[in-house]
Amino acid sequence: MYLATERGLSTSYQLNVQRTLEAFAEWAKASGGQGWREVQPQTITEFLASRKRSGLQAASVRLDAVAIRIFYRFLAARNGWKENPAEVLTLPRPEKHLPETLGVEEVRRLIESISPDDPQGLRDRAMIELLYSSGLRVSELCAARLENIDLEAGFIRVTGKGMKTRLVPVGDPAAAAIRSYLDAGRPPLVRRWTGAEIFLSVRGRRLTSQRLWQLIKEYAGRAGISTGVYPHLLRHSFATHLLAGGADLRIIQELLGHSDISTTQIYTHVEKSGLRAVIKKFHPRG
Repeated sequence: MYLATERGLSTSYQLNVQRTLEAFAEWAKASGGQGWREVQPQTITEFLASRKRSGLQAASVRLDAVAIRIFYRFLAARNGWKENPAEVLTLPRPEKHLPETLGVEEVRRLIESISPDDPQGLRDRAMIELLYSSGLRVSELCAARLENIDLEAGFIRVTGKGMKTRLVPVGDPAAAAIRSYLDAGRPPLVRRWTGAEIFLSVRGRRLTSQRLWQLIKEYAGRAGISTGVYPHLLRHSFATHLLAGGADLRIIQELLGHSDISTTQIYTHVEKSGLRAVIKKFHPRG
């Protein structure tokens, strides 16, 4: 309840915190049977080290550390503890990887590989156009509802991480594809139990993120794109292409729904790597 109401964390994040704390409790018990109150900073550090040795990536270990810190802050506040063993915890530094992106031509081929000749084709084209046009997360696209999109104004309202809501522009090609889907594609998919979600499965229910992954992989194969294509790749491509076109980083941050500009800054590294590639290819001393 605390994670949902006071911290505003998503259901999936709450489950991740639960799994981490269960693993930590089991580890602490096996290491000497310490209760939550008896845990020392070194105990937490040793647990995180064991997680790293088990093969977890630094980003996952960092999430474990954050989950334990959240939990102990909760315990300290509720019980009036003066000392919090997790407060002095040093978070593992995240590994920085440049995001993969598709080229503009590859995005065009991906979209054009979808034949809008039936309800599913109309739906799939509209979804991929919207992913690339607006940089939505998969969860945001699957949860998008009819009352939250205004095609005349060219905006969609989505709820992202931390239950934060934002307005995102919808480009003209995406708006046209969505109109075609709403007019001729969605009605045949509607069943008596159908809700207000925009994108429906063949059974009339909300389309799942897993199904979206499958569809994009299938269309990428048809388009002859050798890069491993997944839905979030379109979000990366959206941001990178905006930056290449001269968009301000703060605007891109707002469009993506990033709470911290440092998260968005990774796209500047992508652009810089592209500039380096140009110099290496064309400069006589590159």
